[in-house]
Amino acid sequence: MKISNYLILFLSLVVVYACESDVEENTPKHPIESKKEPEKPKVTTPIFDKDSAFAYVQKQVDFGPRVPNTKEHDACGEWMASELVKYGFDTLIQRGKVLAFNGTVLNIQNIIGQYKKDAKERIMLCAHWDTRPFADRDSVNKNVPIDGANDGASGVGVLLEVARQISIQNPRLGVDIIFFDAEDYGAVQVTESLQDLSSMSDTWCLGSQFWCKNPPIPDYNPKYGILLDMVGATDAIFPKDAVSRHYAGGLVNKIWKEAQNLGYGKYFVNQLAGAITDDHTYINEMTSIPVVDIIHYIPNGNYGDFGKFHHTHADNMDVVDRETLGVVGQMMLHIIYQEL
Repeated sequence: MKISNYLILFLSLVVVYACESDVEENTPKHPIESKKEPEKPKVTTPIFDKDSAFAYVQKQVDFGPRVPNTKEHDACGEWMASELVKYGFDTLIQRGKVLAFNGTVLNIQNIIGQYKKDAKERIMLCAHWDTRPFADRDSVNKNVPIDGANDGASGVGVLLEVARQISIQNPRLGVDIIFFDAEDYGAVQVTESLQDLSSMSDTWCLGSQFWCKNPPIPDYNPKYGILLDMVGATDAIFPKDAVSRHYAGGLVNKIWKEAQNLGYGKYFVNQLAGAITDDHTYINEMTSIPVVDIIHYIPNGNYGDFGKFHHTHADNMDVVDRETLGVVGQMMLHIIYQEL
């Protein structure tokens, strides 16, 4: 009796299973459609004018050293702000006072230009525009300010040409250009070792520290930022520094890969560098904006630093190379118009 009941039950299950299989086989199968991200419209990236960028560097140097509390500094700042206005950027100057390592009160100006001010999706491009008030790595005239053609003027020159290009071909994104003051008024270096530079790190980048502590734009939240520093020297190389990798590693890899795909691998090298104290250090640490530093640095060179002309009177127009300016500028336009 038990065997018969089990047999009936078994046959019933077989019939049910067969019916279900028939239903599955006879039911039309539709592939599950995955939601695709809308394709970005194809946009042609403008061609960066390296000669124009070089002229912007020369113009800054012609003002003389841009040391805070000097007439040369103020005149150059006024001109830079007027250039941003000319190219359609809503421009403001954040003025403030900061205390230098030697007790000097510096009157600083952070110059800020915003293209498409009301656009929610935006990126930040920045550079410092002041120059070293002394040539502490030189063997002569150590207490005389330097020209700062590469260290200061090169990044500004690239970004002013970027602003000009934006005025000609408007990108979809909002773009903010910020020129930070008093980056280079840090503690005096007394030996060849860069340990002197890092021993008093917070004496550097006073303008960007002030900007972080006193936000001039309420609720400012760009997707990311890119800092340009010393981007004009012949055969410059830009390694991946530790601060950028820590706070914006994905963006670092994307930028360097794109640069290499465009044929700029000679400049954007796959080399790792240690932590570099620069404006991006404080923005990364003090805000929620991930910032990448594109900076000339030789991890294993003779000096293991920023070049023999760094913080000397040799940092003049002789070290500025149009080709290097052109590579960095073209990368900035690629990033903006291809929306990396």
